[in-house]
Amino acid sequence: MPGRQRLDKWLWFARVVKTREDAARLVESGHVRLNGQKTLKPGHGVRPGDALTIVLKARVRVLHVEGLAERRGAAEVAQRLYRETGMSAPGQKTP
Repeated sequence: MPGRQRLDKWLWFARVVKTREDAARLVESGHVRLNGQKTLKPGHGVRPGDALTIVLKARVRVLHVEGLAERRGAAEVAQRLYRETGMSAPGQKTP
């Protein structure tokens, strides 16, 4: 498996969103930061060790990429792709 994966595919494989199209829209709308930098390109590569800050449904999630996947699997498998930090804020409103 290569050392990088498209951001939209990773978000979908990790079950952050329901569809890959939703993942692409999330990135294109500016709701995802990769290692602290806003990225608007769904095809941007992510790799283990990267940090993602995601604003989704008025909630901020901070995920550290732990692994990559070849396909979308069960929720238990998806949860092994990342580690969510204590910096995630459930229900936090964002400007």
